[in-house]
Amino acid sequence: MNILKLALVLWLGMQVALLSKDNVQVASAAEAGAQAFYMIELTRFGIHNDGTHPVETTKGINNALRWAAQNGKTTTSLPPGKYLIDKNSRINMVSNMTFDLPMDAVIQKETNDKESYFLMYLGYGIHNVTLKGGTYVGDKETHNYSKKDHKGSAGTHESGYGILTQGASNITIDGVKAINFTGDGLALGGFGTLVKDLYEGHFINGAIDDKGKNVSNAQKIRTKEPLNFSNVIFKTEDTFELSNAVKLPRTFDIFFYKANSSFLAKKSNVTVRDIIQIPEGAAQFHLVFDQAAKKGAYVEVWNRTVTTDVVVQNSEFAYNRRQGITVGGADQVLITNNKLHHMKGTMPQAGIDLEGGFGENGHRNSNITIKSNQFYNNASYDVILYDGRDAIVEDNHLASKGAIGLAISDPFKGALIKNNHFDGSRIIATHDATFIDNKMNDSYTQFDGPNIKIDGMTLTDSMFTISAKVAFGVTASNITINNNNKSDSGLSVWGKPIRLKDVTINGEGKLRVMSGGVVEGSIFDNLKVIGYNTNSGLSLPPGTYNNCVFEGAEGTGKYGTIGISLGGKYVFDNCTFKSPSNLSTYLNGEHPKLDLTIKNSTFEVLGNTQVISIQAAQNVLLENNTITANQITSDKTEIIRINDFWKRNERHDVLKAVIRGNTITANMAAIGIATLYAGTGAPAYTIENNTLYTAKLLIKNNDMLKNNAVK
Repeated sequence: MNILKLALVLWLGMQVALLSKDNVQVASAAEAGAQAFYMIELTRFGIHNDGTHPVETTKGINNALRWAAQNGKTTTSLPPGKYLIDKNSRINMVSNMTFDLPMDAVIQKETNDKESYFLMYLGYGIHNVTLKGGTYVGDKETHNYSKKDHKGSAGTHESGYGILTQGASNITIDGVKAINFTGDGLALGGFGTLVKDLYEGHFINGAIDDKGKNVSNAQKIRTKEPLNFSNVIFKTEDTFELSNAVKLPRTFDIFFYKANSSFLAKKSNVTVRDIIQIPEGAAQFHLVFDQAAKKGAYVEVWNRTVTTDVVVQNSEFAYNRRQGITVGGADQVLITNNKLHHMKGTMPQAGIDLEGGFGENGHRNSNITIKSNQFYNNASYDVILYDGRDAIVEDNHLASKGAIGLAISDPFKGALIKNNHFDGSRIIATHDATFIDNKMNDSYTQFDGPNIKIDGMTLTDSMFTISAKVAFGVTASNITINNNNKSDSGLSVWGKPIRLKDVTINGEGKLRVMSGGVVEGSIFDNLKVIGYNTNSGLSLPPGTYNNCVFEGAEGTGKYGTIGISLGGKYVFDNCTFKSPSNLSTYLNGEHPKLDLTIKNSTFEVLGNTQVISIQAAQNVLLENNTITANQITSDKTEIIRINDFWKRNERHDVLKAVIRGNTITANMAAIGIATLYAGTGAPAYTIENNTLYTAKLLIKNNDMLKNNAVK
């Protein structure tokens, strides 16, 4: 055999060997998968799939899950059917298990009268679980709401949960349906352990030095005896916290000791509700508070373990009485590609609510992502960020018409809201949130601040409302508001000063597309208001307007002026004004405390219009502006005027005016600047360095005129 033939034979032999090896590996993997899967045998465990025998069925499913876990099974399933779960019990999920159900496997809670119940429970320590498929159904429609669980309970019947986790970890919920629960379809919660409560008798006056030695100090109190980590929870958890402090400072020092009482470590300025890491080797600890009195002192030592590392995806939560999903104590959660709809019955009536009750001795929420979900027909809210920190709400369609699409409350810190569509749903954000590239239609916002930043938002037939609680606590940029004369839509600003940049308002609303009552000091950069309704006009809030544009719609009204009608300082610098032909007065300033400056700006008037009318002001400066009025039809039209003929015999109410360096061009001999009718006792106004083409002056005798050119 020649060398080439020998090589070919050897290569073919190697390929056959490798192929055989791959087939063996594939076969082995398939065999292992088959061995790891278990279709629960109904008869063997006494389970009924005809909606009967709830006690036996519940017990059987739990026994089957335990048996599967003990016998190396990692995936279990049930055949199609209706499985009635005992009203006095629940399914207790086991660790390291996938519970994979067909959608026509219905897990139904038996009708009951309980305020609180669970259908599927993943308790403390349960880990590595996937719930895949299946329909979980509550008893909302047949529930008896008249009973109480015990004498002191609330009687609200809002805690009937489809799936509940308490301190579980590494959980995936994929493709399930959870409907008709008296409370929530899914609740992710924490597991709390009260380790010790301390009263005034547990404290004495004194302190501890940096070497861990007790020292006298009448201005401080410390624990009398060391506290230890003997509670069983510390066999699996290595953190704790102090809660519910009464008549104690919120900050304290903590000293750790080994089992032989030798000093180990100190932590200073720890705050109540901080998570405290137990140092390696620590067996006990002391607390020191910086106050002299111990009378009435009380504090609790807790471990709180939240649910961690959760994915909820491809699922549907609907027709539940309270919520679709409650995140009530969880960390590292992704909720994505789900449908959440028709929550109605008892508040909050939300699709998703992040609410652990942290401020009321509850659990923390952190690092929650809500992405690419669909919300609709929820009675009150789509998403609530009530308490916790660090949430991302991204790429969602929030479409519960007339409801609140997103609410961010005071206790929540650090929300990023990105690329969502608020379709007929509102935004209410208290503080500490960043909004990027969202869109909204047929609704309105309320941004309170502080620490709210909005960059990129498109609104259609919606009201962009800001009610700032602190100065510059809200900033917004790259905002486009499109109005189609369908509703009261546009921009409305209230409260403390804000900063807006690159805001464009297009088209007509039913009323004013810009209004507000914000105090002076706001800054508006590159604001454009194009085609606004000149029946209603604009009511501009005080502030500095840089490089802004105002253009009214043609033919919609005669008296819809730009109103400068609030007390405070207005500055218009390098702005452009274009008045349609139908207006009688374009810009009207009137307030006894008005301080108005218009400079370096351009006015183009397309009709027989009074361009600037000042009816009352503390101070007015009109400087270096260009006004073109080539459609004047009456020589009595006043282009710039201080008060008017009908107020000439009233006491003056424009206290100071300087009209300087302006260029006024008219098509006929109209009145370019009029001060004659300023009122009785009016002071001398300064009229200087103005150039008037065709137009003329109508000035009172005591005005200071200088270098004006009438051409």
